[in-house]
Amino acid sequence: MTTEIETDFGITPSQTIGPFFAYALTPRAYGGPELATERVADEGVVGERIRIKGVVYDGDGVPVGDAMIEIWQADAQGRFNAVGNAGFTGFGRAEVTAEGAFHFDTIRPGAVPGPDGRLQAPHLSVSVFARGILVRLATRIYFSDEPGNADDPVLALVPAERRDTLIAKRDDGGVFRFDIRLQGDGETVFFAA
Repeated sequence: MTTEIETDFGITPSQTIGPFFAYALTPRAYGGPELATERVADEGVVGERIRIKGVVYDGDGVPVGDAMIEIWQADAQGRFNAVGNAGFTGFGRAEVTAEGAFHFDTIRPGAVPGPDGRLQAPHLSVSVFARGILVRLATRIYFSDEPGNADDPVLALVPAERRDTLIAKRDDGGVFRFDIRLQGDGETVFFAA
C-alpha cells in the first residue's frame, strides 16, 4: 500500500547534478586532472606517464560542455592507494571545457585482482556527471595495446561489437584518446553504479 502526503508546497521536482561543479572542482579538495606530475615523480611514484584525452558527446553528437569526469585507478603495481605510495592517490576529477573536452595526466595502471581473484586488465574506473543525469554513469577505460584485455572478466561480459566503446586508442603523439558518448550511435557502455 502506498501513502501519499499532501503539502501546501505541491510536489518537489527532483534535482539533476550540476551544472554547478565549481565547489567540487576546487583544486585543494580533489586530485584534479593531473594525477602524475613532477611532484608525484619526486615522491617516488613509478610508472609510465600517460595522457588520456577525449570529448563528452550527447545523443546527437554535440559536445556536452557542462560535465565532470572522475577517475579511480590502481598504481603501476596494481595497488589502490597503497601504503608507501603516498604521492599517488589514483583519484582525479576533471571539468570538461565548453567544447566538451577533458584530459587526465596519470600513470598507466597495473592489473588488479577481481572479486573472484582473477586478474583484470589495467583500466581506469570512470564516473560521468552532467546536467540531466540523475545518477552518475559508471564506465571503464581500457588500453588498446594491452594484451590482458583478451582475458579481462568484465570486458568479456560486454558484447563484442560494443567493447570498442571502452578502449582508449593511442594516437601518433602517444596520447590515449577516449571519447564518451552518452547516447546514440557508438554509445559508451555504462555499468550499474
